[in-house]
Amino acid sequence: MTKVRIYSSNKQKNVPVTPALRAALRRAIKAALAEEGIRQPAEISLTFTDSEGIRALNREYRGRDSATDVLSFPQYDFAAGETASPDEPLVLGDIVLSLEYAQKQADELGHSLTREAQFLCVHSVLHLLGYDHERSDEAEEEMLSRQRTIMAQLGEEGGKENG
Repeated sequence: MTKVRIYSSNKQKNVPVTPALRAALRRAIKAALAEEGIRQPAEISLTFTDSEGIRALNREYRGRDSATDVLSFPQYDFAAGETASPDEPLVLGDIVLSLEYAQKQADELGHSLTREAQFLCVHSVLHLLGYDHERSDEAEEEMLSRQRTIMAQLGEEGGKENG
């Protein structure tokens, strides 16, 4: 099993970040990395925020003045072949997850916050690894297929189709 270090911080007060939620997200991140064949030690930063916090980041970094569920800030451009050397930890980048937005989506879709947050972390890890569903229909289908496979390994049905 690949060693994964997850640095997390909670910058919101609306949704409790329980040890069980942290453990579930750790499992989701590790499952995504394992399924994608990452064998060297890896590091990811995971920040919990609220709708206001993620809206500010979305506006600043993507030019979209709206809240969203999750943002990914990759360290490497895997599409261009950029990565760490095999003998050093793979510092993949940052995941910023709006727990407030995720809770709203979970309620709308009829499943738990934990399941929704796991899905969003899997989605974001795939972005950190170079997947981009906005490139083309084929890229979107490939990413959705990867998400379904990983979520099935976590014992979930794969649920939500986009993110």
